[in-house]
Amino acid sequence: MLVIGILDIGASFGFRISGFSTYLPSTSMFVAALPVVPVGLHHYLVLGAVLLVCGIMTMMLKRNAIGILMGVELVLNVTNVNLVAFNHFAYAGTNGSPLLDGQIFAIFIIVLAAGEAAVALAIFLNFYNNFSTIDVERAKNLKG
Repeated sequence: MLVIGILDIGASFGFRISGFSTYLPSTSMFVAALPVVPVGLHHYLVLGAVLLVCGIMTMMLKRNAIGILMGVELVLNVTNVNLVAFNHFAYAGTNGSPLLDGQIFAIFIIVLAAGEAAVALAIFLNFYNNFSTIDVERAKNLKG
């Protein structure tokens, strides 16, 4: 019944229905009139900039240690997006075979992020055992 409702919505927009498949009509519609923009390097860079700002703001504004760790992970993911995007658009490879330098560095960063998360969680658990909170404002009481 849900599929029929979706197909009825498609039919009301002018789609021809043949069984369970829908096709765009031959006449021009608002869906067919939209320009198709290929995804380029600048799209990935804008995505990376937005994620970087979100990660930095998360690290600056959160008082919870887990929230700060999530901000660090966002910043590390920005580097992964940029490495893979630059690898794809800047170095196409020779003879049709792509270079995998960006992907290899991204996997290396993922491994480092996993190690960083494990160490940070161990520190947070130790901090919680000592202070019964993970509020980073209490970290000024640490002596060592």
